[in-house]
Amino acid sequence: MKEVTVQDQKVLVVRTQGQYFAVGGRCSHYNAPLIKGALVGERVRCPFHGACFNVRTGDIEDYPGLDSLPTYKVKVEDGKVYVSINQKSLKLTKRVKEMCTLEPGAKHTVLLVGGGPASLVCAETLRQNCYQGRIIMVTKDSLPPYDKTKLSKVMNVESSSLLLRPAEFYQQYGIEVWTNKEVVSVNPGNKLVQINDGALQHYDQLLISTGCRARPLSCPGSDLKGVHLLQSYDDAKEIHSSGTKQKAVVIGASFIGVEVAAYLSDKAAGVALVGPTQYPFENTLGPEIGRICMQMLEERNVKFYMNSKVTEIRGENGKVKEVVLNNGTVLEADVVIAGIGAIPNSGFLAGTEIAVDSKKAVIVDKFMRTNTPDIFAAGDVTSFPLTIRGGEQVSIGHWQMSHAHGKIAGLNMMKKPTPIESVPFFWTTFLGKGIRYTGYGEGYTEIIFKGKVEERKFLAFYIKKDVVVAAASMTFDPAVAQVAELMSKGNIITKAQAQADSLSWLQM
Repeated sequence: MKEVTVQDQKVLVVRTQGQYFAVGGRCSHYNAPLIKGALVGERVRCPFHGACFNVRTGDIEDYPGLDSLPTYKVKVEDGKVYVSINQKSLKLTKRVKEMCTLEPGAKHTVLLVGGGPASLVCAETLRQNCYQGRIIMVTKDSLPPYDKTKLSKVMNVESSSLLLRPAEFYQQYGIEVWTNKEVVSVNPGNKLVQINDGALQHYDQLLISTGCRARPLSCPGSDLKGVHLLQSYDDAKEIHSSGTKQKAVVIGASFIGVEVAAYLSDKAAGVALVGPTQYPFENTLGPEIGRICMQMLEERNVKFYMNSKVTEIRGENGKVKEVVLNNGTVLEADVVIAGIGAIPNSGFLAGTEIAVDSKKAVIVDKFMRTNTPDIFAAGDVTSFPLTIRGGEQVSIGHWQMSHAHGKIAGLNMMKKPTPIESVPFFWTTFLGKGIRYTGYGEGYTEIIFKGKVEERKFLAFYIKKDVVVAAASMTFDPAVAQVAELMSKGNIITKAQAQADSLSWLQM
């Protein structure tokens, strides 16, 4: 791969299997430079968040993000490679794949319950595959689909900057978006859903993509004013305004908790973080990475109360004043934010035969089908078979995976049998540093590190039964993207490879 600049526009020129191609040089998700990514065959994977693009067609093949890359003409003469770009396309950094729109009078209806990326990608996949029936998306949010990953990282932003698509997009492609509405029950026999305003809506095919909700606190005082969960755009704005120049206590030491604590670290009068493990992220990323993340936050004056649980929240005049821990410690608090897990939004399926697991996640097969005809499910609400774990049923609340689920659901609704084979990829960003993660590390028994964790530049391999099942990194791009590509091609990465002095095997 080589990056060239044409009038301020970055163009990626690629030679693969003896052929040359040229595409836009910036990822359509967050504009990451693709030159720093991983190239395998005809596919380049973004180094930051894992989106994949075909260098021949420019089409997006894995997520996050929605758009494809512009492509440019290439010719080779006298040993030189010439890329020609017309002035009109020079301004374009990304491209919406060709889509049809609604056929007037169409009766066939696909109903999408939920307004996240799974629903949106499903809708776009249907239109990209010439579905001209009615598409209705029902969301209890006040906004059409927006980037929820930003809520815990940059809480004080205008809603317009979060939207995944502008309003005109939905009009152009005939996608109805019903905001502030919630499906309260489903009748699969009659193919009807009931909305919270009493209305009934018929469907021919249904997608359940309602995601998860934040797990509420169960201790006394959790209903006091000033105690928040982060679920929506309005929640983020409220936490920003109520936390500024105030004493904040964050409960939960996983991704939401740490990102919120980092965001408030230079805005609140003080930030305390309470977690049940010794270090943040410990269960997912391990104690070594957790320790360095803790140090980064402590440098910003975040105070940690680990191996602790909240037993009570005390208030005055109905407003939060103190947080009491199980060891008797009392923390002053003007605002409390809880990030202690998530619960699948599947309660509205009660009374139906649609199968859910013990944690209430909707069970789907590799085609995103539930056990009920014409009903599919996608995203965080599901339990699905993970290819890199031999089809083991898992629940993975990743932004990237929800996009992938939406695409697979849409293709299978169109009777184009396609299994879910995406490799999990997620990231967290705080205090100017990013951690990338790929794979599925559940049950790992050992971590092998490259680089130095204490220098905040490392690559970690998670080992289970002498095989690498996941990888995480900080300031070590594009290693995690390369691992994801190896996994997506079905390659087994051994413990011996992870232990080797050279990482040349990462270069396929």
